[in-house]
Amino acid sequence: MVKVYADNVWKIFGKVVALRGVSLEVREGELITLLGPSGCGKTTLLRVISGLYIPSKGRVFFDSEDVTEKPPWKRNVGLVFQDYALWPNLTVFDNIAYGMKLRKVPKDKIQERVMRIASLLRIEDLLGRYPHQLSGGQQQRVALARAVIINPDVLLLDEPLSNLDAKVRVNVRTEIRKLQKELKITSIYVTHDQEEALVLSDRVAVMNEGLIDQIGSPMDIYYNPKTLFVADFVGQVNMLKGKVNNLQSNGMLEIETEVGAIQAMAVPEIRTGDDVYVVFRPENIEVFKSLPSKDYESTVLDGIVDAVQFLGNLMRIDIRVSSKTLRIELHNPVRRELFAPGDRVYIRLSAKNIRVLKSGE
Repeated sequence: MVKVYADNVWKIFGKVVALRGVSLEVREGELITLLGPSGCGKTTLLRVISGLYIPSKGRVFFDSEDVTEKPPWKRNVGLVFQDYALWPNLTVFDNIAYGMKLRKVPKDKIQERVMRIASLLRIEDLLGRYPHQLSGGQQQRVALARAVIINPDVLLLDEPLSNLDAKVRVNVRTEIRKLQKELKITSIYVTHDQEEALVLSDRVAVMNEGLIDQIGSPMDIYYNPKTLFVADFVGQVNMLKGKVNNLQSNGMLEIETEVGAIQAMAVPEIRTGDDVYVVFRPENIEVFKSLPSKDYESTVLDGIVDAVQFLGNLMRIDIRVSSKTLRIELHNPVRRELFAPGDRVYIRLSAKNIRVLKSGE
């Protein structure tokens, strides 16, 4: 297993600065995802680590070895792209074995290795077929098998599932995670799909405008965003502008927002008078038809139901509170009280589920 380290990496294309001094450490055997919108620099960083791009400034290390100037084939990396790039005139077996044949591995070793990887990816029955005889999900499994069969030190995956439909994508990402853990390959995965990143990763690095905004476990990224960009980009979120009225003796912040006063847990860097954003997830709001109880750690607001969307195991409710619309998500709605547009309701927010961020963060 190999540790990867990108040190103060810049990449400039003419007048476009794609990477602005990015540093990233990927631990041995870890799968880390670079997550962000188009143009944020995630694919550029992956290509710098792979050797497809040479950085304008900065260095790339595999363990203690400086590989900045080395081409991909001298870094022993496995590459998987959204375009499967399979040889149309070769069988699945020969596509998978191609890299080993180039390395002049003995035939019996090739046979043994192909069968093992094919078994792990459940494509043993496809080895005699040609790429045009495969579905998109099957082709991507073959591309993945071809990348890992050479025992790469690092596996790099750039939007590998973006051409697949939703159900197939879920199945293939499960296979990717199982294979990566089985083979213990240090892996870097690029996607703009937040759910994909949260499901697959040991850690997620959220990128924005050529920089890493935040890096952490999927749960940390989701529940403890450090910036407004991360809060807004990862998952559904309600975001309210506010000003801190006071820091109470019980350790609560009272924040005056667009929908009224809200109680939140004190944050060391937040002071009375600060302009802030109050951020909370839709699933962390309770909704009632009658006035609920309230304690010093919660806030109760009233509003009118604007819209209701039934999504099977999930119900989304948009509620108009003062001049703002707040989104609420109720899981297992069949077990809950039902709501309809026009209903007057009350919502309750617990202070422990609220994240307070300074304006401009």
